[in-house]
Amino acid sequence: MRVPLSWLADYVDYPADTDPHALAAQFAAIGLEEEDFFGAEVSGPLVVGRVLDLVKEEHKNGKTVNWCRVDVGPEHNEAADDPKDPQPGEERPSRGIICGAHNFAPGDLVVVCLPGAVLPGDFHIAARKTYGHTSDGMICSTAELGLGDDHGGIIVLTDFGLTGEPGDDAIALLGLDDVTLDVNVTPDRGYQLSMRGIAREYAQMKGQTFTDFGSPAVAEVNAPTADGFPVAIDDVRPIDDVPGCDVFTALQVTGIDPTRATPYWMRHRLLEAGMRPISLTVDITNYVMLELGQPLHAYDTALLGEEIVVRRAEAGETFTTLDDVERTLDAEDLLITDRSADGSSKIIGLAGVMGGAAVEVSDQTTDVVIEAAHFDPISIARTSRRHKLSSEASRRFERGVDPTLGPVAARRCADLLVDLAGGTLSAATTQIGEAPAPTVIDLAVDRVSSVVGVDYTPAEVVSLLEGIGADVDDLGVGVLRVTVPSWRPDLTADIDLVEEVARTDGYDRIPSIQPAARAGSGLTEAQRARRRISNLLTADGFTEVYSYPFTSAKRDDDLRLESDDPRRQHIRLANPMSEDLPLMRTTLLSTLLDVAVRNFGRGAKDVALFEAGLVSTAVGLPGKPGPRFLPGYHPTEAELEEIYASVPAQPYHFAGVVAGHVEFPGLWGKGRRAEATDVIDIVRRIAAISGVGVSVAAERGAPWHPGRAATFTLADGEVLGSAGELHPKVCENLGLPARTVAFEIDLDALLAQTDLRTWDGALSTYPVSRQDVALVVDEDLPAQTLEATLVEGAGADLEGIEIFDLYTGDQLPEGKKSLAFRLTFRASDRTLKADEASAMREAATALAAERHGAVVRG
Repeated sequence: MRVPLSWLADYVDYPADTDPHALAAQFAAIGLEEEDFFGAEVSGPLVVGRVLDLVKEEHKNGKTVNWCRVDVGPEHNEAADDPKDPQPGEERPSRGIICGAHNFAPGDLVVVCLPGAVLPGDFHIAARKTYGHTSDGMICSTAELGLGDDHGGIIVLTDFGLTGEPGDDAIALLGLDDVTLDVNVTPDRGYQLSMRGIAREYAQMKGQTFTDFGSPAVAEVNAPTADGFPVAIDDVRPIDDVPGCDVFTALQVTGIDPTRATPYWMRHRLLEAGMRPISLTVDITNYVMLELGQPLHAYDTALLGEEIVVRRAEAGETFTTLDDVERTLDAEDLLITDRSADGSSKIIGLAGVMGGAAVEVSDQTTDVVIEAAHFDPISIARTSRRHKLSSEASRRFERGVDPTLGPVAARRCADLLVDLAGGTLSAATTQIGEAPAPTVIDLAVDRVSSVVGVDYTPAEVVSLLEGIGADVDDLGVGVLRVTVPSWRPDLTADIDLVEEVARTDGYDRIPSIQPAARAGSGLTEAQRARRRISNLLTADGFTEVYSYPFTSAKRDDDLRLESDDPRRQHIRLANPMSEDLPLMRTTLLSTLLDVAVRNFGRGAKDVALFEAGLVSTAVGLPGKPGPRFLPGYHPTEAELEEIYASVPAQPYHFAGVVAGHVEFPGLWGKGRRAEATDVIDIVRRIAAISGVGVSVAAERGAPWHPGRAATFTLADGEVLGSAGELHPKVCENLGLPARTVAFEIDLDALLAQTDLRTWDGALSTYPVSRQDVALVVDEDLPAQTLEATLVEGAGADLEGIEIFDLYTGDQLPEGKKSLAFRLTFRASDRTLKADEASAMREAATALAAERHGAVVRG
């Protein structure tokens, strides 16, 4: 909310010498944090001038300019500075200025920027030779002073309703020295989106008495009459049984002069508050909204039907809003429509969000109907988000507008139309519906101090609560009965009142106490596992990256996933950041590969990246969304189970991609490019440092190369993940280099396994005994399967086993291969003899012969 401090001074005692930065710090202490300052952007001599002479001169470039003599006051006038005009020796108290605008004449009061001044945009003014004269200053337009976008003509003060004498300070006259403070209004404090709300906060902060100029008890309002403009509220589909509109006020103003311009003081305040002046009637509605916080709308009576109807949209209806966008409506959208005597009807606005052009006020409008309604915040918020249409009105309605404010705001708007536009206020007044009864809360006085940690006296609590506009009754037993003001829908329980006491008294009064840290249990097993894996990958030269978790069905096609692949079962976002990426990823590679492509596109030649994060899947979800409940309702156990069942599974994955060199060329050698075995080994090492055994098999599914990838299965049958070379078509689809390798594992599946890294006692100090054996087996028997059999057959004293040779040659029968293993034995209580180790080796080979037909190679 932009707060022009000169406007704030209309409602409170605001000293002229107040430091805006100090005020911002004070506002921050009560929860209104500073966003920005907008101060004076014009410095130097800017004065009122009177045009004495104006000579139009045509130049060779086809442009006609005005050579002007301007009286800028005795302090600033100089003798004639142009040898051509006036004649040498002739003294004239003025300055000569060249001006290209033509909307002024001799005798007009204008704004003159003299040499040495600086205009917005750091534009320095100096005397300069141009068009055969020395232009000793500049006659200013609104755009040049930052007062609007009009470059077409200069400022004539009488057109702005201003006057002065030559030499008067134009900075003060135009309010260019005003300071505007932009404060951040939290979503639960909609009343602060108005000068009324900010003035109340200021008055309480400074201990001033605040007269609420927006209260129906103070402001003048119209009593409803039977002949008011007909209005009907026909909400047949209220959201959560709350009507979309509960109060509607309408006043009629006739005889408006459409030629009247918005006075300068109002235009200036609207600009300071961040709004663009449009026309007098529209500007008045915006001004009152900023002043009181009640959004208003003015309809051209001549274009309006005989009745206004507030109703829900029919699904599929269309409506073109004032921004010239045709919108397809939802059945939840609340509409303002009209109805004519012949039964015809048209949509004239999205209630509380934006109107339409059908009954828009124009430069021909003489009679208007002023609407001041109160709408349900939830209904307005959903419409605004659904149509991606945020307006000043919707910002206020979705945060909560004072339901008693409509009659006050409508009358204030009507009075301004009478005063500034020459209109006449009709006595006919429409007011249907009633504001809800105020909320009443009982507050134990001692609860405030016990929660906040500050010793408040009962009198302080009462004073602070009355300062926010509440009525407070002392029940006499240490309990206060607080009637919440109508503009504070966020105050619903005693703890809210406690917060208000703490806030309005100043957060800086609350003592800062460093809480004692509780003894922790350290990192969880999942956190330790993530660190182990991340450390392993970074030690191998990988760089950790993060990618957005959004993808598309096209990416599934790029990865060559089959139509029935579970990875195609995505969660679809209701409101995606981009229409091209409406799905949540089911695999990290679908988004990580984009990062690799981006790096290659920026000149990288060798890439090793990894990402750790969540993926989502719709597998196993019920066919309908989970239940939704109103705030404050605690679901039953059965309802909780239904909620949890509707939440998609989100396992935690690690994935990596490598392309280019893993060993860089140099004096030490030619280097080596990444291969499938590199990432397969990484997954094996991840399993090893986690104390988990895995079995490896060939992976032939997408997105992997059918002969250069592996899948890893855990002891319980769960798939850990896959690694290897990406399919050539996948690389081509994504723009990756050929032979790019990658891996992806499921950390949740890994953590579900039993950690096998256990110690039965101290490490043995006895020597090892190593035995080698070569076995001839079927060519299609996985080496890991044979290895597992040897481990089982060798017994408990087997400390390690490794494959050191694979042979497939002419000396072996067709379809056979030879695998050579080195078995390391060690006993914990003695030195093993050679025959004991040999017996263990023979037991292992015997089991391999029994299960796989293995034959010891001679």
